[in-house]
Amino acid sequence: MSHAAVSTSMSSTRTPDGLLNLGYIRTIPGLLALTWLLKRSLLTVLCVFCLTWYAFQFFEVVALWFLVALLEFFHYCVGTVLVLIASIAGAVKAGGVSALVTATIFGFLTTFLMVVSLWTTYSVSCGSQQTGTILV
Repeated sequence: MSHAAVSTSMSSTRTPDGLLNLGYIRTIPGLLALTWLLKRSLLTVLCVFCLTWYAFQFFEVVALWFLVALLEFFHYCVGTVLVLIASIAGAVKAGGVSALVTATIFGFLTTFLMVVSLWTTYSVSCGSQQTGTILV
């Protein structure tokens, strides 16, 4: 008598805690989806911009809002990395000068706070929300 085991697995683009799965964006389908989204957004903006009807240019403003938020996120990420690089360079070249050591410590503290700010500002929570209950 033979026994067989059946295993099923589910794949999802979201983690169980409701946050965005960044591992998906690092895959080929994720990169293609992100490229498609950016290409379509830019194509929409260009098509509306080239029209002579000014009423449709209000649509352009709506289409640009996604790109503004995305560029702001990348701007803060690049700034965080640059502050980290400057802090590491300061730690290497401080040479015992108390002012440089203090600046380096504050640079690392700033980097940590910028990462926390990025995480709390741009993390998307899609889990179940608690509602207020009235106890009588």
